[in-house]
Amino acid sequence: MPLPPNHAARPQPASLADADPSRKHAMQRTIFDTPLINSLMHWLSRGVLRLSGWRIEGGAPAAEKYVLIAAPHTSNWDFPFTLMVCFALRLKVYWMGKNSLFPPVLGSIMRWLGGIPVDRSRQGNLVESTVATFNQHERLTIIIPPEGTRAKVTRWKTGFYYIAQGAGVPIALGYLDFRLKRAGVQQLFIPTGDIEADMQKIQSFYAGISGKNPRQF
Repeated sequence: MPLPPNHAARPQPASLADADPSRKHAMQRTIFDTPLINSLMHWLSRGVLRLSGWRIEGGAPAAEKYVLIAAPHTSNWDFPFTLMVCFALRLKVYWMGKNSLFPPVLGSIMRWLGGIPVDRSRQGNLVESTVATFNQHERLTIIIPPEGTRAKVTRWKTGFYYIAQGAGVPIALGYLDFRLKRAGVQQLFIPTGDIEADMQKIQSFYAGISGKNPRQF
């Protein structure tokens, strides 16, 4: 649509970290906002998962806003399986990914799939701007992989925790168990402010859950 005379176009933020926390940040439209395609993907995902031997456990979280952590994250296969689980549960989600996943052309597709590019060098500003975004919307779900990478890590990143705590929203515990072929979102965790104790409880939930490459979890 052409701009009216004397109206200057405002550059859109490349990520939540580039957004001004004081100004309402409209989330981009995604595949989840497209009724026909969303419905098609719901049934297609359920069919593919069932034929592959996967079982969906639980249902959509009983909350309007929440941070959804997805673990274990050990393979590129986590991405399509996570999206299929979201479609199967009829979740409308956004997900955070490193900037390199959003090159020209492909980046537009990734954004349409719900992707939000993240500059990992600006973690503090990312937490602040994401909290502001949660505060500005009545309904919002953002997926954040707590490990931050497919490689084996000894300590989870804490950004997801501080985002949930700052926004006053629960943390939904999502999982993909490739050994038992089960996936879902089983419970909501309310941050208490005691991050050490809370992280232990959250990580204990994932004990016994196997990623695609279990040695990396």
